[in-house]
Amino acid sequence: MPKPPSQDTRAPIVIENPWERLRAFTDARIGLGRAGVSLPTHQLLAFQLAHAQAQDAVHCPLACEALADELTRQLALASAPLVVHSRAEHRAMYLQRPDYGRRLDEPSRQALQQAAESGQRYDLAVVVVDGLSALAVQQNSAPFLAALYDALQRDHHDWQLAPLTLVEQGRVAIGDEVGALLNADAVLVMIGERPGLSSPDSLGLYMTWAPEVGLKDDRRNCISNVRPAGLAYAEAARRLLLLLREARERKLSGVKLKDRSEDNVLEGSHSTRNFLVAD
Repeated sequence: MPKPPSQDTRAPIVIENPWERLRAFTDARIGLGRAGVSLPTHQLLAFQLAHAQAQDAVHCPLACEALADELTRQLALASAPLVVHSRAEHRAMYLQRPDYGRRLDEPSRQALQQAAESGQRYDLAVVVVDGLSALAVQQNSAPFLAALYDALQRDHHDWQLAPLTLVEQGRVAIGDEVGALLNADAVLVMIGERPGLSSPDSLGLYMTWAPEVGLKDDRRNCISNVRPAGLAYAEAARRLLLLLREARERKLSGVKLKDRSEDNVLEGSHSTRNFLVAD
């Protein structure tokens, strides 16, 4: 009878991946190693936890009252933010009918029309929208807006801001309607981005010049992944201010206004290259 193959009991159960050291530089799931033909148990459990956190972020409701109080207090607002709602009556409808999330319901339209009865025009309307991750909005809105308001106050231009607006069950395009109703030259939509398996709390920024209902995505500029583990609040505010300045000067936004703030061209340098404008 042939002898069974000998097994080396000293061999490790988990085979490490040589790429594991690269995980110090990224949240991506690389270099996870293996146990037999599968993942090591702790990596499998980490994946399941991340998946659960992403699902929770999608379905978690935005605590509008608490957020409005926090923003009023931290930003020293003269009046509480306006709280409005999209045409999506609840979360299930929001997920099934994206078009409902792009428009305000009628009571919200009337509320914004009342707020703009004076006819005053504003340079910028800031709209905070729950989107696909209320968690991102709840955690990142106040610190980012504190950085943005500070940058706007230190800018040479005296920025006139429309009343801050919070939107429940909204999508990016709902900001166009809000901005138009508030008579704003530009609108900034801060929205919870679709959660990833390593980023359930990512805040996205969408800036549009001359907002009106029906605009396409090519009219917007986007800055994404604003969060402590991603793009820092101060850096996101700096990039946005550069876009706002150029949008105001050129009266446009979107694909014709390129964000090259990550290039080696710094504001105040001796280069004459305009890194925001399309070639």
